[in-house]
Order: sequence, then C-alpha cells, then structure tokens
Amino acid sequence: MNPEASPGFLLWHATLRWQRGIATALAPLGLTHVQFVLLACAWWLNEQGSHPNQLALARQAGTDVKMTSQVLRTLENKGLVEREVDPSDTRAKRLRVTALGAELAPRAIAAVERVDAEFFQPVPLDEAVAMLSRLSHPES
Repeated sequence: MNPEASPGFLLWHATLRWQRGIATALAPLGLTHVQFVLLACAWWLNEQGSHPNQLALARQAGTDVKMTSQVLRTLENKGLVEREVDPSDTRAKRLRVTALGAELAPRAIAAVERVDAEFFQPVPLDEAVAMLSRLSHPES
C-alpha cells in the first residue's frame, strides 16, 4: 500500500505538523505541550470549583499518572501550581493553580486555540471535532 493512502501514516504526519505548531506557540510562554495540557486542565477544573488530585487530573488530561506527577513537579517549581495534602486522604495531593498559573493558563489556551484554528481551517470545525471524538472515544 502506498503510504500516502494510509490513514495512519497521514495521521502521523498531521499530528507531527500540529505538534510543531503547538510547541512553537508555547515556547515563548515557557511551557512544553504536556505542561500546557496539565496546567490548562488543572486551571479549568479549579475554575469549575474542583481541586483535583493528581489521579483525577491525569484522567482529565488523558496522561500517564507517573508522568503527570513528574510534570506537576516541574509546574510547581515554576510557581504555576501548588500541591496540597488532601485532608480526607493524606496520601493524596490536591492541586491548586497559583495566581501566576491562573494568569498564564488563559494566555496559553488562546495561543493553542490560534494554532488549532489555523491548523484545522481546511476542515469545517464541527466535522473535525466529530471525527476526532469518534477516534478518541470509540466506545461512545
């Protein structure tokens, strides 16, 4: 089969192109892509009144729990999130985005949304979202 006719091959190349755009947009903000995802998810959950633990954040973001912990340590060192002991389970850490993180998260989200808008411009947004949703959640 011709690689150019392979959906997996094309998805691989599209993903690489999209990731390069995201990395370029986030670099001036001092964030990697995974740092952005975890910060944005934690910020969004905090905005909804939730202070998730690391496991809940990993589930929300779709990331590996161990990697999530490592990246959160980096975000904590940057002063963007705080991990506090959960009073109901002293083994768990609740996450709170700091004022600095709460200022950065919306700016980073806007930068990523600009990349998304440009990247997905050739495809109607509702079609792109529907297709990607089906691929991301085949059981639904």
